[in-house]
Amino acid sequence: MDKDSQGLLDSSLMASGTASRSEDEESLAGQKRASSQALGTIPKRRSSSRFIKRKKFDDELVESSLAKSSTRVKGASGGESGRCSGSEPSSSEKKKVSKAPSTPVPPSPAPTPGLTKRVKKSKQPLQVTKDLGRWKPADDLLLINAVLQTNDLTSVHLGVKFSCRFTLREVQERWYALLYDPVISKLACQAMRQLHPEAIAAIQSKALFSKAEEQLLSKVGSTSQPTLETFQDLLHRHPDAFYLARTAKALQAHWQLMKQYYLLEDQTVQPLPKGDQVLNFSDAEDLIDDSKLKDMRDEVLEHELTVADRRQKREIRQLEQELHKWQVLVDSITGMSSPDFDNQTLAVLRGRMVRYLMRSREITLGRATKDNQIDVDLSLEGPAWKISRKQGVIKLKNNGDFFIANEGRRPIYIDGRPVLCGSKWRLSNNSVVEIASLRFVFLINQDLIALIRAEAAKITPQ
Repeated sequence: MDKDSQGLLDSSLMASGTASRSEDEESLAGQKRASSQALGTIPKRRSSSRFIKRKKFDDELVESSLAKSSTRVKGASGGESGRCSGSEPSSSEKKKVSKAPSTPVPPSPAPTPGLTKRVKKSKQPLQVTKDLGRWKPADDLLLINAVLQTNDLTSVHLGVKFSCRFTLREVQERWYALLYDPVISKLACQAMRQLHPEAIAAIQSKALFSKAEEQLLSKVGSTSQPTLETFQDLLHRHPDAFYLARTAKALQAHWQLMKQYYLLEDQTVQPLPKGDQVLNFSDAEDLIDDSKLKDMRDEVLEHELTVADRRQKREIRQLEQELHKWQVLVDSITGMSSPDFDNQTLAVLRGRMVRYLMRSREITLGRATKDNQIDVDLSLEGPAWKISRKQGVIKLKNNGDFFIANEGRRPIYIDGRPVLCGSKWRLSNNSVVEIASLRFVFLINQDLIALIRAEAAKITPQ
C-alpha cells in the first residue's frame, strides 16, 4: 500500500472520532501502522464480538440529536463534528467515512468561540413565564378565544371556567392589560407559544358559542333526530361562521343543550298559568284531610314525662317542708342600711345577695348537698364550687367572743389575713370574711352580747 492511501486512512479515522480513545490505544495504533507500512499490509481493526447497548437518558438523546444536526450542517465545510458534540459516531458513519473517495482531506480548522457561544445560547430555554401572576397561559388563551367569540366580558366571566375564580373586574383588567400593556402582552404571547399543541386543542374546544353559531344550530328542528352527519354537513356549508375547533360531536352536544332550554326556533316556552290556577303552599295545605293524619302515641315518651313530673313534684314538696328552716337562717337584704337585730339573733353574716342569721351559739359554713346538710349554705350568695362541703364553724364563747375555725381545704381570709385549715381566728364587729371570692361582713348584736357577758360575769364569782 502506498503512502497516499495510508494517509487517507489516517485522516478518515481521525475524522470519524478516533481522537477520543486513550493514549495507550493511540500508541498501539501507531505501532501497528508502522508495522503495516513495513510489511505493506493493513491490519484488521480489533473489535469485541460482544454488543452491549446502554439506554440513553433524555438529555443524552437531545445532545445526540443536536450533534447529528450539527454534523449535517458542518459536513460540507469539513468541520470536526465528533469533537464538538461529545458523542461517538455510529458504525454507519464510520463505514461512510471509510468509503470516501481517495482524495486528501485538509485538516479542519478549530471552531470559533463565537459559534460555540451561539450553540450554548440556543440550548437554554426562554424564561418567559416568570411572574405572570394568577393568570396562566391557558387562562389567557381561553380569555382571548372567548372575547373573540362573544365580544362581551360579562358573558366571558359567567361562561368560561378559568383555573382560578376571577371576578369580573379582574377579567376586565387582564383583557385591557393584554391589549394596552406591552410588557404583559409580550410575556403572555411568548408563554402561549410554548403551550403544547394538545393543550391548545383542548382550550380551543372549550370556546364559547357565538350568536351566529347558535342561530345556525337553532334552525335544526327539535322534532328531528339529527345525527353526526347532519352537523358535519352544517360545518361544511358554513365554514366561516363556526369556530375552527368545532367538531360535529361538539355541535350535537350544544344543540341538545339548546333543546333542553327551549332555545330552538320551532320551540315555544309555555306561559305560566294565570289567576287561581297556580297552586301555592296555602292551597296545598288546605287540601290535606286532617282526619287522615293519625296521631301516633309514643308510650315510651309518655312514661318518661310522667316519671319526670313525679320527680319534680317530690322536690317541690321537700323544699316546702324545709322552708321554715331557711326562714330562720336566711333573710334577704332589702337595703344598704344596717339590719335590725331581734332578741334571738346573735350575729349576722351579710353578703351582697343574702344575709345569714346566727341564732345559735355554733353554726357551720359550707356548701349544701343531698348527703350533707349544713346551717349556712354559701351557694345562695354566688358560685360556690370552690368551697368545701364543711368550710368552717363559727362559735360564741361564754365570754361573748366569736371565733371562726377553718375546716376546709382553702383558706379563709379575715380582714385580709389568711386562716389556714385547722386554725381559728377571733371575729370582731364589722370583720370582713372572704371565702373563695365570696365576701361577707360579720355584724354582732352588741346589746344581746352585752347581756350574755353580764350573765357570765355574775356566774363567774360564784
